[in-house]
Amino acid sequence: MDFSKEILLDMYTRMLRIRKFELKAAELFAAGELGGFVHLYAGEEATAVGVCENLSNDDYITSTHRGHGHVIAKGGEPKYMMAELYGKETGYCKGKGGSMHIADATKGILGANGIVGAGLPIATGAALSIKLRGSDQVAVCFFGDGASNQGTFHESMNMASVWKLPVVYICENNLYGEFTSQKDHQAITDVADRAIAYGFPGITVDGNDVLAVYEATNEAIKRAKDGAGPTLIECKTYRLRGHFEGDPQLYRSKEEVEEWAKKDPIPRFEKYLLENNIASEEEIKKIQNNIDQEIEDAVKFAKESKEPEEKAAVEDVYTDIVEEVRVR
Repeated sequence: MDFSKEILLDMYTRMLRIRKFELKAAELFAAGELGGFVHLYAGEEATAVGVCENLSNDDYITSTHRGHGHVIAKGGEPKYMMAELYGKETGYCKGKGGSMHIADATKGILGANGIVGAGLPIATGAALSIKLRGSDQVAVCFFGDGASNQGTFHESMNMASVWKLPVVYICENNLYGEFTSQKDHQAITDVADRAIAYGFPGITVDGNDVLAVYEATNEAIKRAKDGAGPTLIECKTYRLRGHFEGDPQLYRSKEEVEEWAKKDPIPRFEKYLLENNIASEEEIKKIQNNIDQEIEDAVKFAKESKEPEEKAAVEDVYTDIVEEVRVR
């Protein structure tokens, strides 16, 4: 595919924004400033950005416990995300969701989710709503290799296949389900092979190659919008940090991590931009500096934001919408 300079630099910017947000979150967590668990997306940026670069504001995504990258790639603002991590009232979920439950329905972000495989039926339901409404949208579901063993995976794929729903399933195969190697919890090498059982395409791509992810997603979205149904795209990638911050990582070797670090999607794409004269070193440096400032501003915004009031603990529990129920 031919890519404009604007799109290529936008992808680089989004990838770098995710990485710098995650590294700052790691720093803040280590300093004891963030509560709860933090699961970082560093190393997998090419997958989220390659997918979301194809999406409009009206398209839907569902995310995972490792959701910061998906939210930023879909247009989420770091300052509201950082405020959520700090538990402040200016956060996306008013400080009630924390790291694992960020959502913004105005951008089609139907929520990150701490339950493994929970986003699959949500995305499938969103795709069903698209079909029933006849709108020109698509739903995208991010999930990991471990989630492909859940019943929600198989039920969702079967339903989407039977009804030819406009949904794209993105398996981020980072080789580990929490602390368990894929080879120990699956007898297959490629999760994409599971699409065969449901009668739609399963594609495996290099999840650290943002352009390969973009192209595969672009074709899958066209197929979905043409009424041909779902596609399963497996993106082979790797998280450069532990399952969670503080993870001792006893289940994988230092040599394995170092080998995958050589495939880091950001310096890889930066090299592509420079070698193909798409961007100069000065342009790259400017983008880096701008994002550094953006992340610092996000932290400042979060720290200066108000703590939620005590009464907020019981707000947003029940809906204000009351519908008349007729008993027949």
